[in-house]
Amino acid sequence: MILKTIDKSRLCFYLFRMKKMLIILILLIVILLLAVSQTAEILREADFYTQLEKNYVRCDLCPNNCVLKAGESGICKVRKNINGKLYSLVYGQPVSINIDPIEKKPLYHFLPGTKVLSLATVGCNMNCNFCQNWTISQTSPGEIQVKQVTPAEIIDLAMQNDCPSIAFTYTEPTVFYEYMYDIAVLAHQNGIKTVWVTCGYINEAPLRKLAPFIDAANIDLKGFSEEFYHTYTTGSLLPVLHTLKTAKEEGIYFEITNLLIPAANDDPEEIHAMCRWIINDLGAEYPLHFSRFFPNYRLLNRPQTPAKTLRTAYQIALEEGLKYVYVGNISGISEDTVCPQCQKKLIIRSGYSLLEDHVIDGKCAFCGEQIPGIFSP
Repeated sequence: MILKTIDKSRLCFYLFRMKKMLIILILLIVILLLAVSQTAEILREADFYTQLEKNYVRCDLCPNNCVLKAGESGICKVRKNINGKLYSLVYGQPVSINIDPIEKKPLYHFLPGTKVLSLATVGCNMNCNFCQNWTISQTSPGEIQVKQVTPAEIIDLAMQNDCPSIAFTYTEPTVFYEYMYDIAVLAHQNGIKTVWVTCGYINEAPLRKLAPFIDAANIDLKGFSEEFYHTYTTGSLLPVLHTLKTAKEEGIYFEITNLLIPAANDDPEEIHAMCRWIINDLGAEYPLHFSRFFPNYRLLNRPQTPAKTLRTAYQIALEEGLKYVYVGNISGISEDTVCPQCQKKLIIRSGYSLLEDHVIDGKCAFCGEQIPGIFSP
């Protein structure tokens, strides 16, 4: 009788353990299925690539044109060959979402004084040794914890925060092309404008597909020589110049930024040549922002750009005939918009703050001169 009781107790104990193990097993299976499901949601087959022999692919998104064997990622770190297909590893995974003044992009002739919802994923296709945002641009997917945010949720965030525009910025938006494109299309469907802040390193076909859904851009012209690009970046100059001309052809409103780095791209003759190219190939009406360099990332052996250098660049641009020239990352040189016809101040700024605005329906309120840009949502 005692033995039977013991056997019965053991049986109950074993059944309890088996039940517990079964519950744990079911939970593990559920977690695994959720992980697989989440991976399936995150991975997005890339646009603009060519399948090659032996499971190789060539990414056709940017001038790097990376040829990748199975398992390899491109220079940007965020586009990967998985079993002979190219995938974006950052679709729906912003590493940063903020609300900025539009002037921070910088854009001075686009919805002045408004807020812009700004976002980025990790990754970049032009690895500059002076990058100001290197902690996210030079990071691989998975190194920073992110929360998945769908394009529709980005639109909701912009609406909830009364932002008339959404900016793809901080890193290089070209590398999260599919995410940017889907957001831009949805933004236009909801009456929200879009901004592309870019190094301009993109191939023509993807740019032309994207262009109808981009309202404004700030395009970095980092220097005006191949030597500069080859020394300080992994890119080259000619594709960037082609992007600028293509953006003009497509009717994207854009402004240009040139970060002046001591002993790198601050030679007056190079600045003269750059300004002449802008005037001859684009037009004198495109705003140019000279920006002050501060030592960062791998370029720590240079001083910040002297104010004298920035003033010289500003004067060169005006002498060459550019109509709208600004100097950023430093106050007191040129941050106001001046009418090129009557020379009166139209938009007066203090840092990123708008103090006065005398542009009415895109024209100077004093003399009626047409001012290039987009001044109303």
